[in-house]
Amino acid sequence: MSKVKIYHNPRCSKSRNAVALLEEQGVEAEVVKYLDTPPSRQELIEILDMLGLSAKGLMRSKETLYKELGINEINDEDMLISLMVANPKLIERPIVVKDGKAAIGRPIENIVALIK
Repeated sequence: MSKVKIYHNPRCSKSRNAVALLEEQGVEAEVVKYLDTPPSRQELIEILDMLGLSAKGLMRSKETLYKELGINEINDEDMLISLMVANPKLIERPIVVKDGKAAIGRPIENIVALIK
């Protein structure tokens, strides 16, 4: 079976549901608690590429830190990626990666489509 990785925040219900879905489907996944072990800059670049998103597209725009840092006014991709590396709380979750593709589990059907 293909290697699957999930970037997970145990405090997030959507993230917990995604882990449960993978378990129910019999998918063995590497669970990365990304607040404890943030993705590297290169990993984020690869995830963004797999998702076909800009850095802002992967950010939690309703997060207080997003507003505090004035991210809405920042358009420099490198700077935005650096902010996510330094502040993983800004990264949308959960993210599942499989076979060079990725999906954000909002809605969870995105993950279902990825693992099928």
